[in-house]
Amino acid sequence: MDKTQTIQLFHILIIASLFIYIGTARTNIPDFMFPIILGLGAIVILYHSYKVYASPDRAWLYLIHALIIGPLLVYIGYTGKNTERRYFEMLLLLAFATLGYNGFYFVQEILQ
Repeated sequence: MDKTQTIQLFHILIIASLFIYIGTARTNIPDFMFPIILGLGAIVILYHSYKVYASPDRAWLYLIHALIIGPLLVYIGYTGKNTERRYFEMLLLLAFATLGYNGFYFVQEILQ
């Protein structure tokens, strides 16, 4: 398995599962999770902002992470139990997009 497949599998198994859990449990998740979500969002923003400049050929993908996914995680983590339902639903949409995008390319690589 190459690096790309490992990243895809990580997104399928870990990231999508985490987003589905957060999106469905919403404000019923334990309180200690909100600072973790906020920190994860900050890391996503910083790392993918760097990757925009380091790998400009895939800048569109890194911009989605830095401008949409990261800020959404920061917002949910910051507002905690006061987060409106629509933001959790946005996270669910991103979870299914993650499954579809990474799942498609993962299966495509295996079948070649």
